[in-house]
Amino acid sequence: MTTTTQPRRTAGPGPRIGLLGSYGGFNLGDEAILTCVLGCLRAHRPQARLVVFSRNAEHTRAHQPAADQVVDWEGVPQKQILDVLSGLDLLVLGGGGILYDGEARRYLRLVGAAQARGVRTFAYAVGAGPLREAEDREAVRAVLPAMDEVVVRDEESRLVLEEAGLDRDLTVTADPALLLPPEPFTDQMMRQEGIPADTRLVGMSVREPGRAAEKLDESDYHALLADVADFLVRRLEAHVVFVPMERQDVHHAHGVLSRMTAPDRGRILHSVYSPGQVLGFMNHLDLAVGMRLHFVIFAALSGLPVLPLPYSGKVFDFSRRIGAPALVGVAREQAGLLLAEVDRLWDEFPQRRDDLDARVRALRGVARETCVRCAVVLDSLEEQTGVAPDTERPGLHLLRPGTGTAT
Repeated sequence: MTTTTQPRRTAGPGPRIGLLGSYGGFNLGDEAILTCVLGCLRAHRPQARLVVFSRNAEHTRAHQPAADQVVDWEGVPQKQILDVLSGLDLLVLGGGGILYDGEARRYLRLVGAAQARGVRTFAYAVGAGPLREAEDREAVRAVLPAMDEVVVRDEESRLVLEEAGLDRDLTVTADPALLLPPEPFTDQMMRQEGIPADTRLVGMSVREPGRAAEKLDESDYHALLADVADFLVRRLEAHVVFVPMERQDVHHAHGVLSRMTAPDRGRILHSVYSPGQVLGFMNHLDLAVGMRLHFVIFAALSGLPVLPLPYSGKVFDFSRRIGAPALVGVAREQAGLLLAEVDRLWDEFPQRRDDLDARVRALRGVARETCVRCAVVLDSLEEQTGVAPDTERPGLHLLRPGTGTAT
């Protein structure tokens, strides 16, 4: 693969800003984050040249029109990457969960190379953990202190970085995908997926058991989730629609569907959709039960009663912030506990709806704060270089750092 440039979309001088994250179509949540970060930067600096470092440049070029240049950074000669880094004014790391064992060192190696070339660096609402391996912890301690600012998306990430030995101020905001705009998911799309009309629909997101349920084997975990799905079919007279957020989720959705006593009441979304379309699909649902963080985020944005399933600290943290049940350590023999929580959630949601809406509005405001903080770094960079920042910021409605008021 080679580094390829797309034509610039704006005229005139502007800062050259690189974005580095887990981009390239591997995870809908990461793609939602990229869409939102690009939108922030484009709104604040309409004439910036936005350069995305992607794990699959072809996918990013096809699905992220706000990017001016897309660079493959895996499996290419190092000199190509270093040449691109040297031409940047600012490198934005993240957002999303990228600082974890085996991966943190890879991302931070590029951040360190940018710093060595005099490029300013900013961590954009990143997620961290687990961080147990010595090489990744050392990379955190070596690179993050030299960044202009490190913004993390949740308290769990702050605690993980501090436990790894990072000694610097950290700002906690919220996941950038909270600012994703929905796109239509049409009735025609529903028909193409074989989803019936005029019936209650429950969305479900499943993945491998993960660390929060690591003692369960795959078969038992699928059976547990099948119990939940069958209960929802009976309790709500509903159909269950499985929503894959990564490619391998389809395998686990089939595993759950095959263990349901009412598999005819289940469907799996098979077509490829953008993050905005999946968010739009949520408007067709009545309830959501899910493991993937961004599935839970999309459900909350859509005002749905949502039960997060046990998976990881980032899901627990977000559950707490939206006031949703946060179950820990649910095992096969404890299926009754999970079913009781689903039942309670459905019955109590009419009284909790206003609280959820208020919490989501507040979180969206906090998510905007990351963009403001990145803009402050851009302003200082342009003051340093003698280039006046943009005075007009069309379409940008941000929060001043540390306040709840719009600019």
